[in-house]
Amino acid sequence: MTAKRGLITDTFKAVKKEKRGDRRRDRDKKPPSPPAAAAEPPCPSEREIDLQELRKFDLDWQFGPCTGISRLQRWERAALHGLNPPQEIKDLLLKESTDPDYTHSLWHDYPL
Repeated sequence: MTAKRGLITDTFKAVKKEKRGDRRRDRDKKPPSPPAAAAEPPCPSEREIDLQELRKFDLDWQFGPCTGISRLQRWERAALHGLNPPQEIKDLLLKESTDPDYTHSLWHDYPL
């Protein structure tokens, strides 16, 4: 004998769809505008711009490896070998010759 089966809605509850009018109302809403302070990123300082240029110099393998030597030594070695390193980098290094952030390469803190 077969067991009497119930309706599918006895097991799965029916979910009502939202009305079309609700979708139109949601579509007409404007997205929230971002806060005024977050719209414009802060401009970097001159020091941050200089350090970013020096990091680019460190990452440019055109001028040879940069581990184990200072940035100025690397610049001079590249000039000696005719690799034409940027003069702006040397000017930055000579201007701030006592600051370790300027003199040491990007990889200075890592052991060899």
